[in-house]
Amino acid sequence: MDAGQLSWIANYIWGIADDVLRDLYVRGKYRDVILPMTVLRRLDSLLEPTKSAVLAMKSTLDKAKITNQDQALRQAAVQSFYNTSKFTMRDLRARASQQLLKRTSRPTSMASLQMFRTSWKSSSSETRSHASPRRMRLAR
Repeated sequence: MDAGQLSWIANYIWGIADDVLRDLYVRGKYRDVILPMTVLRRLDSLLEPTKSAVLAMKSTLDKAKITNQDQALRQAAVQSFYNTSKFTMRDLRARASQQLLKRTSRPTSMASLQMFRTSWKSSSSETRSHASPRRMRLAR
């Protein structure tokens, strides 16, 4: 990869960060979010092909009440590390999108409208102080 391509990719990533993280984090703190999430996503993508094998091995080992599971799980993952969580970053992103859709779907009656407003206020009261006015308008 030449320097021009690398520079374009870096500028592209920081441009997305500026669009997505604006008003949520101070500009100098983006790297505190982007770097850890990039590393986690990369590790998650490396483990994705063997995820079902690791979970099956973990279930088998738990049923057999085997406590020293490390080596068997590494072999199942075909890596020197593994993840026994049922979730992947892709799953969590899809779940977050579904939650957002549920939260912003339009109610059909006045009673459901009132219930919708009450649940939205209680579920987003902590995040509102950090959200930009633009995002709050879009969420309503």
